[in-house]
Amino acid sequence: MDQKNFIIAIVLSVLIIVGWQYAFPPAKSPVTNTQQTTAATTQPGSPQAPAQAPGQAPGTQGTVQPGAPAAQPVQVMSRTDALAQSPRVTFDTPELVGSIALKGGRIDDVRLVKYRETVDPKSPPVPVLSPVGSEHPYYAEFGWSAADPSTKVPGPDTLWTASATTVAPGKPVRLTWDNGQGLIFALDVSLDDYFMFDVKQSVENKTDKPVTVYPWSLIVRYGEPKAEGIYILHEGPYGVFNNSYKEFSYSDFKDNKSQKIATTGGWVGMTDKYWMATLIPEQQQKVDVSIKQTGAGPDLKYQIDYVAPGQAVAPGATATTDAKLFAGAKIVRVISDYEQKYGIEKFNLTIDWGWFWFFTKPLFWLLEWLFVHIGNFGIAILVLTVIVKAVFFPLANKSYAAMSKMKALQPEMEKLKERYGEDRQRMNQELMQLYRREKVNPAAGCLPIVVQIPVFFALYKVLYTSIEMRHQPFFGWIKDLSAPDPLTILTGFGLFDWQVPQFLHFFNIGIWPLIMGVTMYLQQKLNPAPTDPVQARVFQFLPILFTFMLAPFAAGLVIYWAWSNTLSIAQQYTIMRRHGAPIGGKAAPKPAKPAVAAAGPAPAPPADGGGKKGGKAKKR
Repeated sequence: MDQKNFIIAIVLSVLIIVGWQYAFPPAKSPVTNTQQTTAATTQPGSPQAPAQAPGQAPGTQGTVQPGAPAAQPVQVMSRTDALAQSPRVTFDTPELVGSIALKGGRIDDVRLVKYRETVDPKSPPVPVLSPVGSEHPYYAEFGWSAADPSTKVPGPDTLWTASATTVAPGKPVRLTWDNGQGLIFALDVSLDDYFMFDVKQSVENKTDKPVTVYPWSLIVRYGEPKAEGIYILHEGPYGVFNNSYKEFSYSDFKDNKSQKIATTGGWVGMTDKYWMATLIPEQQQKVDVSIKQTGAGPDLKYQIDYVAPGQAVAPGATATTDAKLFAGAKIVRVISDYEQKYGIEKFNLTIDWGWFWFFTKPLFWLLEWLFVHIGNFGIAILVLTVIVKAVFFPLANKSYAAMSKMKALQPEMEKLKERYGEDRQRMNQELMQLYRREKVNPAAGCLPIVVQIPVFFALYKVLYTSIEMRHQPFFGWIKDLSAPDPLTILTGFGLFDWQVPQFLHFFNIGIWPLIMGVTMYLQQKLNPAPTDPVQARVFQFLPILFTFMLAPFAAGLVIYWAWSNTLSIAQQYTIMRRHGAPIGGKAAPKPAKPAVAAAGPAPAPPADGGGKKGGKAKKR
């Protein structure tokens, strides 16, 4: 057993994980067509569902639905011009800057103060939500449907009246609209110090008759979102429904399909790699969730929404329901605080921890702790790698020791191969006797490595998905550990400033991927080459293959891999020297003991190249 065991184990693990991902995707409820309907959710004793749902022909029965999204103008305008299409209530906190459109009452302008579009601190803040009229509108809206179709309810063009021009933590704003029929609709919007909006929807009935309304909340996103498309990271609609976590891809809703789920509490949202917009109903409330895609071309949009139970508002009374919107960065400690503070069901699953979450979470917390105390995320990665290596040192030591014993036996194994090469059964018998005589377990070198593979993937997951690594510098030319190495071969390692064509990106290898490839090559050189020439050529090619494969990966991942290889080289070299194993095909100066005890003094080799073993001459 030599280093090929490690490589084979890694490759097989990747194949197993990828195969499992496609063979056993996450459980999903059946996707239904948007024209299918279900009975509306109503409270005991409340009237039946409205005779006409918004957008349906009069006289037809259907599910209560939110109002139609705002129409996207044919002419796409700049963000500044799109924001100017409506009077606004602004906000500016340590984490968020943006505004709420009074036209439609939409939360459609949310930008992250501490996260920029590029590593340049003067670049624009990252937009999470964007207004109608901009290139990719993405917004949240809160409203009502009415049981009586003649009741006027706010729509996408409704102009709300604001109680103040700004909203801030501890200073909510009240938006009101009078439908002219005796109903006063209100949205009380508050914002905390981070990314959570609280929206209280209320209806005051000043008529002499009871009115039934159905509060709803929605998020609309225009256009096909750009996703990284890697299997270890979910991007798209997802949520927790009846205490069960579900993921959906955007392709699930092609051709105007929809997904309808009745749930009590939980949450539903759309996520990118680092940001998300998520709706959170009252956790004890039963709601009907809908996820769908509508339109085509420039009018293509994805919508997630939920409808709360109908509220019968008596004359002179006011009915209120509460909704929350998270629009911001997926910072672990912030998400965890919200889960505990508001009792949001499994809100921590908004961050994709992966299958090995029981490894991923502790590794993340340790990495963040190191970063806080060290101040450099790259150094924190190096220290974390040392800690992981130290924890697994007993296993690695056992693995390398077993491999070293196997290497020490390699000359004897070659002799057996030459002697019994044509008789496989006899050769295997002799090999087993050799292993028993030397007390060597050929599987001992593989098992400890296999045990470490889940931790390897968990650490890979942490480094790939962690927003804490985004735009963090290392040393020298690495200004962003979450981006690929910028100094590449095709740019003359920074000498030429030109845009490398997409078809050449595979060959655009940076300095750190080259360092990683060299460390992998040196690690291989510690082991004798396989006796099979074809196998030897394949393993010689692996460092080159991995160099090309890892070139587009985040620099932080490549630095981790290169550093891990370097530590493994030092560890393996020390153990091999201690056991007298061949290093790079040559025996160590002072072997621990001969591989096989000879029956007597070994005679000098005869001139014909033959040798003796066990007192008998070996013929060639």
